[in-house]
Amino acid sequence: MKYICSLLLFVALSLFAKAQGTLPATFFQGKSVVLVSNDPSAIPSMTWQSLSDSIHPYLVGAGGDPIAYYELEQVALSAEQQGVYAKAFLQRQVQNVILITRQKAQTSIHVGKFSEDAKLIAEENLLGVSGIDWKSVGQQFATYGAMTDTQNLLVSEVAEFPVLLTQGANPGSQKFISRNPLNLEVFRLGIPLEGTFAGNDPIQAYRYQTFGKSEESLLVEQSAKKEFLEGIFSSAYPHQVAWLTAAKSNAQLLAEQIQFVLVKVEGRQADLMKSMGLEPLTGEEGNRTVVKYYIRFLVREELYLGPTWDAHPNWQIALKQFLANLKN
Repeated sequence: MKYICSLLLFVALSLFAKAQGTLPATFFQGKSVVLVSNDPSAIPSMTWQSLSDSIHPYLVGAGGDPIAYYELEQVALSAEQQGVYAKAFLQRQVQNVILITRQKAQTSIHVGKFSEDAKLIAEENLLGVSGIDWKSVGQQFATYGAMTDTQNLLVSEVAEFPVLLTQGANPGSQKFISRNPLNLEVFRLGIPLEGTFAGNDPIQAYRYQTFGKSEESLLVEQSAKKEFLEGIFSSAYPHQVAWLTAAKSNAQLLAEQIQFVLVKVEGRQADLMKSMGLEPLTGEEGNRTVVKYYIRFLVREELYLGPTWDAHPNWQIALKQFLANLKN
């Protein structure tokens, strides 16, 4: 009888939601962390914490053990920040990462195994469920899990929001330095192209601003951005560059005379500054979303922010300001 009811509910919900993939076995056997990306302009308006509170019962009903909720944008400020969280998740024996993306026209839930590194999730085999709103997608997700026995029995009945971690929380983390690196004229600067394997970060694909974009549209954007970047660097950067379109180890990059790699991060200005060990701006300036560039020095794993804070909401202006400051 339980199976028949579940099947009927699944058929009904399929009219409003769509799904692909399968839940990993670890979902029913261990802890999960939840990363939430919530479009503040979606209607009805709700905070990411309220969204978490609303969906939590469905994740538990599906058989999961969600032990902590974080705003995805806070965790994904940079690869360094993600590394801090990855180490914390390892200490708490996390096995799965649940991603919730709320956009104006749909809400999605994805589940994948924790990758145990700064990527946080693997790039394939994620269960994906999408629906017109958080309630319909939550109900369908719970239906999927209800058909499998779970070993997660003592779970929290409410969503928990731990204290946010920062770069300083990781004693062995890379160092952010507020000056320019030396010897840029000697070695090539590697520039990962967004939309390629070298520039891809699986977590970033689940931000509400980027989720659902087609591969074709991403390739068009990548081509246009590369052309624009070439124009900026030819006029503002006098040294050699290397365009990175494939993932390479530090050893491979160093063998190609690439000791420096350009890194682009985006997030709330106050969050970025705090994660980099700087005194964060407050008020409207601190709350606005900005882009910041810095350079990673591969030999010593040092991160150079430049002598002046040059983040800007427009990535083109942010890059031009950063390159101008490299001359100081």
